[in-house]
Amino acid sequence: MKKYLKSILLVLACVFLGALADRVALAASAQSRIFEIRTYTTPEGKLDELHKRFREHTMQLFERHGMTNVAYWMPQDPALASHTLIYVLAHQSRAAAEKSWADFSADPEWQKVKGASEANGPIVTKVESVFVAPTDYSPMK
Repeated sequence: MKKYLKSILLVLACVFLGALADRVALAASAQSRIFEIRTYTTPEGKLDELHKRFREHTMQLFERHGMTNVAYWMPQDPALASHTLIYVLAHQSRAAAEKSWADFSADPEWQKVKGASEANGPIVTKVESVFVAPTDYSPMK
């Protein structure tokens, strides 16, 4: 019985220490992480083409170049719903973001995808980008 209790305590200790290590690693990486909120405006009737490009190509290319896809949204306000995409990327730092964007922009696959998706004209007319860092009370870090 004592061996059984020791085994259970050992397993529980390992689980606790593993969970603690995960929390520490997550907190350490979160402290150095910044977010980029991007808003794209499309010409009327081009939003579905932009969604297709993100779904089929852009998200994977972002990851390849060190950017983390966090979330993608479609506004519910009628004035924006038909031509706006809002999304958030995470970067290790502002310098890392700049390097990722430069590498992404120079990627031959991206240039090919962008060219093909804009064969009938541009699908983005305006890009807004804001870099943000979480507050000390933010649930997402």
